[in-house]
Amino acid sequence: MFTLSELETAQRLVSAHVPPTPALDWPLLAQALGARQVIVKHENHAPTGAFKVRGGVTFLDWLRRAHPDMQGVITATRGNHGQSQARAARALGLRAKILVPQGNSVEKNAAMRAYGGELVEHGADFDEAREEAMRLAGQEPLYPVPPFHRELVRGVATYGLELFHAHPDLDRVYVPIGCGSGICGVIAARDALGLTCEVVGVVSTGADGALRSVRAGHAVETPQARTFADGMAVRVPVPEALAIYGPGAHHLGAVSDAQVADAIRLYFTATHNLAEGAGAAALALAMAETGQLAGRKVGLVLSGGNIDRAWYAQVLAGGVPAV
Repeated sequence: MFTLSELETAQRLVSAHVPPTPALDWPLLAQALGARQVIVKHENHAPTGAFKVRGGVTFLDWLRRAHPDMQGVITATRGNHGQSQARAARALGLRAKILVPQGNSVEKNAAMRAYGGELVEHGADFDEAREEAMRLAGQEPLYPVPPFHRELVRGVATYGLELFHAHPDLDRVYVPIGCGSGICGVIAARDALGLTCEVVGVVSTGADGALRSVRAGHAVETPQARTFADGMAVRVPVPEALAIYGPGAHHLGAVSDAQVADAIRLYFTATHNLAEGAGAAALALAMAETGQLAGRKVGLVLSGGNIDRAWYAQVLAGGVPAV
């Protein structure tokens, strides 16, 4: 997908705005998973608290050069992508109009507004908000940002580059899947470096379109996407992403909201890190696949830590947020 030179160029650009995030060894997680070693890539420590911030940097840099007539961007999100776009747009003096579904995370909405995002609530889920954002594009000089774009992935791939430079001997890495930029970025970095690490994708049982699509060999839309792991709550898989993670991933697996809640609690107990639902999904699937991990060095992408306080309190008390 990218040459190593292309990713290194992106790394130089991203690192000017986003400090590298740590990739840390957590022995308590290794004990819990029965693995030789477990490395967590802490994208929850990035500005905005999620990996998406990287793609905003590269996308807005490209937009300024390729479409200098545009006054900003319009896009849809459940929160982390929107924060990324708003932050990067503000840095360049541009606008960011962001559509979110009704009932979206209160705290993610507040963060997007704090970064200068102009929020519009529309629809029952992410895909309805996305369709409306694309419909509104053209009514103002705002560039429509799709959920998956080469320049977004090139920026996101820099966390994979950081991870594999620090730990080139990883046997397997677990990555959550929403629209697919995260797992495609990891696959791109692995392939550019010529490594053989297995990349495993994780979806929610309540939003498993990516898994169904890989099995079917084409994009399969699901009737709903119900999960408190809102970063994975996508009904309509992105065909361009599927074309990369379909052949590029070792396999995909699905986890329930109860499994995700267990993983959030384990992250807190073993590392004292905050993980949102999608951020804990990688650990949740690894917990379900412990029989495959003996003697192996395993990577987990903790993709974000932006979970509303009420939900987090419920999870730590042993519950599972209802959606």
